[in-house]
Amino acid sequence: MASADQSIDESLYSRQIYVLGRAAMEKMSLSNVLIVGLKGLGVEIAKNVILAGVKSVTVHDPAPVQITDLSSQFFLHDADLGQPRDKVTCPRLAELNAYVPVSVHVGPLDEAALSKFQVVVVTDMPIDQQLAINDITHKHNIKFIAADTRGLFGVAFNDFGKDFEVIDQTGEEPLQGMVAAVSKEADGTVATLEEQRHGLEDGDYVTFTEIQGMTELNSAPPRPVKVTGPYTFKIGDTSAFGAYTTGGLFKQVKMPKVLQFRSLRESLADPEFLVSDFAKFDRPAQLHLGFRALDAFRAKRGELPRPRDATDAALILETAKSINASSASPIEMDEKLLREVSFQARGDLPPMSAVIGGLVAQEVLKACSGKFMPIVQYFYFDSLESLPTNLETSEAAFAPRGSRYDNQIAVFGAEFHGKIANARQFLVGAGAIGCEMLKNWAMMGLGTGPEGSIHITDMDTIEKSNLNRQFLFRPWDVTKLKSACAAAAVEKMNPAAKGKITAFADRVGPDTEHIFNEEFWGRLTGVTNALDNVDARKYVDRRCVFFCKPLLESGTLGTKGNTQVVVPHLTESYSSSNDPPEKSIPICTLKNFPNAIEHTIQWARDLFEGLFKQPAENVNLYLREANYIESLLKQGGNQKETIDNILAFLVTAKPLSFDECIVWARLKFEEHFNNTIQQLLYNFPKDATTSTGQAFWSGPKRAPTAISFDVDNELHLNFVMAAANLHAYNYGLKGETDRELFRRVASNVIVPEFTPKQGVKIAVQESEAAQQGQSLDENELEATIKALPAPSAFAGLRLSPAEFEKDDDTNFHIDFVTAASNLRATNYAIENADRSKTKFIAGRIIPAIATTTALVTGLVCLELYKIIDGGRKIDDFKNGFVNLALPFFGFSEPIAAPKFKYHESEWTLWDCFTVPGNPTLQGLLDHFKTKHELEITMLSCGATVLYSFFMGAKKREERINLTIPEILLQITKKPVADHVQSLVLEVLVNDRTGEDVRCRTSVSSSSDSCASLLAFLLRHHFIVMGARE
Repeated sequence: MASADQSIDESLYSRQIYVLGRAAMEKMSLSNVLIVGLKGLGVEIAKNVILAGVKSVTVHDPAPVQITDLSSQFFLHDADLGQPRDKVTCPRLAELNAYVPVSVHVGPLDEAALSKFQVVVVTDMPIDQQLAINDITHKHNIKFIAADTRGLFGVAFNDFGKDFEVIDQTGEEPLQGMVAAVSKEADGTVATLEEQRHGLEDGDYVTFTEIQGMTELNSAPPRPVKVTGPYTFKIGDTSAFGAYTTGGLFKQVKMPKVLQFRSLRESLADPEFLVSDFAKFDRPAQLHLGFRALDAFRAKRGELPRPRDATDAALILETAKSINASSASPIEMDEKLLREVSFQARGDLPPMSAVIGGLVAQEVLKACSGKFMPIVQYFYFDSLESLPTNLETSEAAFAPRGSRYDNQIAVFGAEFHGKIANARQFLVGAGAIGCEMLKNWAMMGLGTGPEGSIHITDMDTIEKSNLNRQFLFRPWDVTKLKSACAAAAVEKMNPAAKGKITAFADRVGPDTEHIFNEEFWGRLTGVTNALDNVDARKYVDRRCVFFCKPLLESGTLGTKGNTQVVVPHLTESYSSSNDPPEKSIPICTLKNFPNAIEHTIQWARDLFEGLFKQPAENVNLYLREANYIESLLKQGGNQKETIDNILAFLVTAKPLSFDECIVWARLKFEEHFNNTIQQLLYNFPKDATTSTGQAFWSGPKRAPTAISFDVDNELHLNFVMAAANLHAYNYGLKGETDRELFRRVASNVIVPEFTPKQGVKIAVQESEAAQQGQSLDENELEATIKALPAPSAFAGLRLSPAEFEKDDDTNFHIDFVTAASNLRATNYAIENADRSKTKFIAGRIIPAIATTTALVTGLVCLELYKIIDGGRKIDDFKNGFVNLALPFFGFSEPIAAPKFKYHESEWTLWDCFTVPGNPTLQGLLDHFKTKHELEITMLSCGATVLYSFFMGAKKREERINLTIPEILLQITKKPVADHVQSLVLEVLVNDRTGEDVRCRTSVSSSSDSCASLLAFLLRHHFIVMGARE
C-alpha cells in the first residue's frame, strides 16, 4: 500500500481490512509518518505502524546505541553498539512491509522538515523539545503524539489540531432492524419487532427504508434517537407525515464528530485525562506531576534519577511540590507514588513498551484515517502491582552491571531478574500473540538462566496473510513452520536465548500426551496460551489444573482485547465460565424467509456444501464401501436426498465436458432463484393471510420475487461461472474463465418450463421443518435405490469434494458464495453485500490488527512478572479488557475459585487427595470409607464404568481385587500406554449421612455431575482432584 493509486493487497491485509475498513486504509496510504526516538517504545510504535500500512515511515534518532538499549529495542544487536540508532534500525524495520518505505531523517527537526509529514510521533524527548515541535505541528494542523515509559509507568499525549473529524467513533457495524409501528405525533415513537433489541443509544442517528404509509421517512435525512425501551425509540416530529401502515427498516447512521485539540503548551498546565484504570481514578494527575518533575530533574542534572536513590527521590519530591504549588488546581500529592516514579525513572521494560507502543500506534492510525475515537488528550498507565512483594532495598541491587538487562534490573533488582531468567514457560501457539509474547520474553531474558527454558508449539505453517501481524516472520518464511521460525527470530534478538528454546510442531491435546507428558508438565513454572481455538484452550486449562500450573490467557478481536490470569489455589480456571453460545439462524428463516444479508450468506454457504462437497463425499463412500446404502438407511437425516444426489452425480448430472458443467450451473440457477421462489409464492401468495387475518408476508417475512436469468447480468453470469468451475472440479475437468464462453453456452440452454406443484409442504415453523426432515416416502426411496448403478460400473472413479477455503482467490469458493448470496438477497429485496463482506461472514474471519496484539501481550507479561514472583494475593492480579477504538481500558480482580465442603473439609477445584501405593479397587473403597468417611458409589474412567453400587455380584467379584489398570485392561482389552503415568477417574460418593456429595454452585467445563476427580499414579499414588459441575 505504497500509494493511493495502488490497490490494497488483500492477501496481506485481509484480517486488518475487517478492523479498519477499506476507506480508512486508503486514507492511511496517503499519510507520511515521522517517528522520533528509537529505543524500545519508539521501535514498537514504528513496527506496528509499518505493519498497518501507511504511505511511508521516517525515523529519527542519531544517538549512538548503548548496551542498555538492548533491554527493549528488539532490532538492535551487540554489534550495533556505538552506531546511530536510526541508521542500524531502519533496514530491519523496512523488512516488515514491502509496501511501506522506511527512511532516516537527517538534520534538524525544523518547520521545513516537519511540514512533510501528516503525523509526528516523539518518544523519550525532553518537554522543551516537545513544545518546540508541537508549536510547529499545531500551527500547521499536523497530528502530534508524544509518548514515554519510565519503568512501570507510561504516558501518551495527543494533539490532532483543530477540527479533527472522527468518521466512526466505535468501528461497530451499524445497527439495523425491522419496524413494527411508527406513531404520528409531535415526538413520534418507533416500535421494532420484538425478535431482538434495537441496541440504539440516545444520540444515535437512524434512517428508514421500505416504510409504507408514512413514506416521508424513507427519504428523510438521518434523525436523532431518544431511547424509550429495548424495542422502542423516539425520532422527533412525525405529525405532518402520512399514517404508518406496515413494513420498514431502520439503520443506524455513523455521524462524524469534530474534535478540537489544545496544544501541548496549553494542555501541560491544564491537562485532560483518559482514565486507564478506574480503581486508580486519581492516578493520572499524580503521574502528570511526576513526569513533569522527572523532566525538570533531567533538564537540571542532565540525567534521570538513579534507581532506588533516596537523595534523587527527595529532589523529585521537592520539584513536584514546586510544580504543584504553581498549578491553577493543586492536588494532594501521593509522596510514596512519586518516590516510586523517581526510583523507576531509568527503567525500560519490554511489556510497558508493548502496552504504550500498541496504544500509540493505534492513535497514529486514527490520526491518519479519522477512524475510531482518539485519546483526549493525556493517557497515563501504570502497573505498580508488578513489583515483587519482597523487593530488595539496597541501591546496589538495582545498580547497572553493564548488561543488556540493566534497565529491567533498575526496576526489579538483580535477584528478581534471576527469577525471570530461571523461569520455565510453555507457550502454546506461535501466531500473532505468540510472536509478540516471544519477543517480550526474549527482551526480558525469560528462560535464559541456567535453570530456565522456553517451550513453544504450533503445528501451523506460515501464510502470506500472517505477515501483517506476526512480525517475526518474513516473506521468505512462508510455508515454513511457525514455531521454528519464531524461535530462530527471537534468538537473533537475544543470543542468550539460543539453546534455551525448544520448538515443537505438535498440537497440544490427548493425542500428544506422550510428547507433552507428566514429566514435561512437571518441569514447567507456568503456561501461556496464544491460541484462537476454544477447545484447545480448555484442554490446556484442564492440564494446568491437573498439574497445578499458572496459566495466562489472552485474546483479541479487532481493536478489542482481553487477558485472564489463572493462579492455582486462588482463581477459577479458564473453563469455569463460558461465553454464551452463538445465536443460530432458524432453519425456516434460512430456507424460506430470510430478512438479512447474514441469512442469505449462510444459505449460500450451506448450498456450497450441498452442491460441491457432500454429494462428492457420498459418491466416494458409495463406490468404496460395499454396505454403504444399508448403513445409510440405519442413520437419521434425509436419506432420500443423499441417495438422489448420488444418483445425480453418477448418472444424470455427470458431465463429460466443461460445457455440460455450464449447462448444469444454468439449471441450478433456475432451480434456486426462480423455481423455488415460484413454488413458495404458489403456496403463500403475496396477498395471503394467516388464520388470524394478518398478512402472511409481514413482520420478519419478506415476500420474494423470482429472478429471470439474464446472460448480460454480471451477477447472474458470476453464479454460473463459479458453479460450473466447482462442478468441473468435482470431476477433475479443466475449468474456464472466458465469460464469452459462458454467455454463449448459457444462452443456448433449454430450460424446462416450471409449473408449481400442489401438495408441496413448506415449513413455516421450526417444528414443521423438523417433522419434514423426518418424513420419508418409502416407495420413492426404494425406487431411487434400484435406479443406482452398481459401484463396479465406475471402477477407478473418485470425485474431488470441494473443501471450503476462503483465502484462495482462484478457487471460486468465495465467488460462488457471493453470487449465490446476492441472488438470494435480490429475491428478497435485501441489500447485497460485496465480496469482502461476504468473505468475512462466510469464512468466519476473526478481524485482527497488530496494535491490539502488541498491547495485549504487554498486559499479559505484566501479569507474568507477578506469577514469577509467586506468593501473591488474588487482588494483586488483574484481568483486563481493552477496546482501542473507543478507547477503553477496564481491569478487574480475577474471580476466586469457588469453595465447597464435605463434612468439615473445604476444597476447590485445585485441591486433591493422595492415596499411597497402588491399591486394588477394594483398597480404594476402604481408604475413602475409613479415612474420609466417603462411600464411593460409582467410579469411571472416561466413558468406561469401573464400579457402581448397582453392578452385578459376579462382575463386582471379578474386579474388586484388581488394580485400576487391570480393570481397564479387562474391560477395554487395551493396556495403559507406557507413557501414561496417571489416569483421570470420575467418582460419585455419599457422605457420612448417606447424602450425595456434589458441587453446589460452581460453573463447570463439563456437564458431568461428579463429586471428585481421581488421578491415579500407576507407580506411586492416587490423586483425587476437586471436580466442577
